[in-house]
Amino acid sequence: MTLFDELRPVVEGGGRAVVFTIIAGDQLGAKVLVREDGSTVGDGPAELAALAPDALRAGRSHLIEHGDSTLFADVFGPPPRLLVYGAIDTAEALCRAAKLLGWTTIVADARARFATAERIPSADELLVVWPEDALAQVQPDLGTAIVVLTHDDKFDVPMLIGSLATEAFYVGALGSRRNQERRNELLRDAGVAESDVGRIAGPCGLDIGAESPAETALSMLTEILAVRAGRSGGRLKDAPRRIHAEPATGKK
Repeated sequence: MTLFDELRPVVEGGGRAVVFTIIAGDQLGAKVLVREDGSTVGDGPAELAALAPDALRAGRSHLIEHGDSTLFADVFGPPPRLLVYGAIDTAEALCRAAKLLGWTTIVADARARFATAERIPSADELLVVWPEDALAQVQPDLGTAIVVLTHDDKFDVPMLIGSLATEAFYVGALGSRRNQERRNELLRDAGVAESDVGRIAGPCGLDIGAESPAETALSMLTEILAVRAGRSGGRLKDAPRRIHAEPATGKK
């Protein structure tokens, strides 16, 4: 059975995998397929499986410098998912923009009068559930970005606590800096580790002077894209590296 034969059912089943090919260094040309569960197949070093989580999280094919070798990481997986908790105007704007990128969009809110197809027509899925149930149904993985928009502690706090316990590559929360600090204290009081609190992008978004819901959504989505690509999100004219430079994911 070829490597392609092993990869095909993963892709057709909506799973994730990465194929590492050594393009410089020892064992030139060797390949190893690493599935999301860590299982491997191929003639490349099995130790490369340790690089798979970061490679999959990047969500795109890229180069990796590993010891004295250079690897090409060919990443396969379904489109990213955007989970928004809080069915407000910004949620619709976020879904509309994310769908232009081919992403799958999910909006959840415990308030049935807000989470309607009339108010959020761009969502692929609407869930009228509390935070814990939203996370249980969606099961965020390393291809999921989460944005919390509710501005209400009874929703925000459990949603953030639950989100930080997942592999979501991005967790963001709307709100002023003062509100972020107050909410972060509630998270610490609930036992959330400081390192996890630091994962929260809050206030979420890039500093583009956004005012309207559409502008705010653009600010948030561009930050999500930058985080996924391992970029800072600054101006390209000020960037110290090439526009299409590969992410630093997996470098050693």
